[in-house]
Amino acid sequence: MELPRHEWEQSLSHAPSAVAALLSFMSDDHSLVRNFVVREIPNAGQPLSPKFIAQELKLSLERVNEILDDLEKNLVFLFRNNSGDVSWAYPVTCETTPHHFTFESGEQTYAA
Repeated sequence: MELPRHEWEQSLSHAPSAVAALLSFMSDDHSLVRNFVVREIPNAGQPLSPKFIAQELKLSLERVNEILDDLEKNLVFLFRNNSGDVSWAYPVTCETTPHHFTFESGEQTYAA
């Protein structure tokens, strides 16, 4: 299907406000947790437990679990395995996928 460029660009003009609306539920703590798990999954090479996340970020386990629930419920950024550990946080995962990459620092991981 072909679409004239100006129509395509016009359809994208609402994207920033749509994304902002999708993310409006996020507090500073949500961003803190999300950024931490994205950074740490490649380092750990395994799923991150809520307890580990809470300890490292100096947040209560209850608060971390609330945040993980929110992020997962809103289909934003992460997925927990059957044990409740974070196994992927977009764009990274510790699970094997066809998408393997290496950071400039040498860390290797799979893309979610």
